[in-house]
Amino acid sequence: QVQLVESGGGLVQAGGSLRLSCAASGRTFSAYTMSWFRQAPGKEREFVAGVSGSGTNTFYTDSVEGRFTISRDNAKDTVYLQMGSLKPEDTAVYYCAVDRSLGVVVTESYQYDYWGQGTQVTVSS
Repeated sequence: QVQLVESGGGLVQAGGSLRLSCAASGRTFSAYTMSWFRQAPGKEREFVAGVSGSGTNTFYTDSVEGRFTISRDNAKDTVYLQMGSLKPEDTAVYYCAVDRSLGVVVTESYQYDYWGQGTQVTVSS
């Protein structure tokens, strides 16, 4: 049974940092793209960042470029999202997801096969 479990969310002041983790279990994910999405209240789920299976290719949405860093540890089947210079508009539930297509990092949520349950990130002003 495939499971993705996110952790590391919480409440932080604007300008602060958080590191999210997503631990995968149930199979080996080292070949697959792993990404982070987020969903704010009343808004659609949006792509945040993705990393290829090898970890060499990353892609970010414009609003987080330069502030967030995605990385992965394949030995632990874990993906991380280091978030810095946080803004109130980063407030959302953050989800990790796995794409089994073995292609480039994609940004459409429907292309992802496995999802975690989400972790809340709240940035106060």
